[in-house]
Amino acid sequence: MKEDEKLVVALDVGTSKVTVVVGQVQEGMINITGIGRAPNSGLRKGCVVDIEDTVSAISAAIEEAQRTCGTELLSCFTSISGNQIMSVDSKGVVAVSRADSEIQEEDVQRVIESANSVALPPNYEIIHSIPKSFIVDGQADIKNPVGMTGIRLEVISHVIGSTTMALKNLSKAITLSGLEIEGMIFAPLASAKVYLSKRQKEIGAILIDIGASNTSIAVYEECSLIHSKVIPIGSNHITNDIAIGLKISIDGAEKIKTSKVNVDIEEVRETEKIDLGEFEKGEKERPSRRYISEIAAARLNELFGMIKDELKSVQRDEMLPAGAIITGGGARLNGLQQLAKKSLGLPVQIGQPIFEVSGIVDKLDDPEYATAIGLLIWGLDEVQTNVSNGRRTNASSKKIGGALGKIKEIFKNFIP
Repeated sequence: MKEDEKLVVALDVGTSKVTVVVGQVQEGMINITGIGRAPNSGLRKGCVVDIEDTVSAISAAIEEAQRTCGTELLSCFTSISGNQIMSVDSKGVVAVSRADSEIQEEDVQRVIESANSVALPPNYEIIHSIPKSFIVDGQADIKNPVGMTGIRLEVISHVIGSTTMALKNLSKAITLSGLEIEGMIFAPLASAKVYLSKRQKEIGAILIDIGASNTSIAVYEECSLIHSKVIPIGSNHITNDIAIGLKISIDGAEKIKTSKVNVDIEEVRETEKIDLGEFEKGEKERPSRRYISEIAAARLNELFGMIKDELKSVQRDEMLPAGAIITGGGARLNGLQQLAKKSLGLPVQIGQPIFEVSGIVDKLDDPEYATAIGLLIWGLDEVQTNVSNGRRTNASSKKIGGALGKIKEIFKNFIP
């Protein structure tokens, strides 16, 4: 196998399921060769709470992927999200090192390191440090200062980190499953690789990834990540609300949510009823479909209200021309697009991949696969970059505590 056709493994460890996607670049096309999925009960709100259950889920998904691709899987790019994620803007300042005052890549690396040194509390580890803009001798809004002349270089970076405990526990579960970690990526950044075009990132867009236990957002403008956040509301909260409102089991509430709920309330007739006996044995009640939909809509309005608050914090409320792109398992709710438009005051799309793939592609356009496919693209980008630079990727050099903090990786990921 050629180096640029190396198999890349994407591992998305979610609260409700583990997804593995295996692929490679062949003749300029992304070819999916393996897929694996398994239910997961070892995470709560994005954090590992049961190592054994998490290892079992990851191992089951890996085994299924290995059967479909016919190859042993040794390393992976994996995602991380959850309430333990913290993101802040941080500023760094350095003096330009060369006598002729020409800014080199080494100066860029030093100034990013300077921003990282004061970014997060001691019990946090940096996952990404993404420059928003550089300042050279007071001149602001510079995207790439390399080759420019100046004596003072500053950077404003968006730094994303996670608690050390959460990183170590997730890393341990993956390692015990037999995989080395080549890279760990904040979930919505991976999804953005698949669902946001360069033009959308340039003119301004927000990616909203609705997971089982939380929702992650990433805001882009001028091809830079300007804000990110994890909000502790996910699609499971809607299921729980329905279960409480109807006094039925979680399984029954989940079936009703996916098949009967329409959160665009104006489209639901008040006279329409639902027979609970279809979803819950022994139930005889026939509640209004509109009532059940209103339960789900109330929770989503709360979620979108919190997202609006985040946009207000960066002066982008109703100010993103490319609007909102919604992905994740929660994106499949009927009427979600219309409700989100009203709540956010933005154009809204349900995520659709911006490129085509070949191979085993059934259902991969489902927003539920957004993070896994994004991780695959992220990994393939890394392989292609390493090949073009004449370097070989060494998985063992990229474990947690290794390349996650490497400044060259950080700067590379900044370039759109």
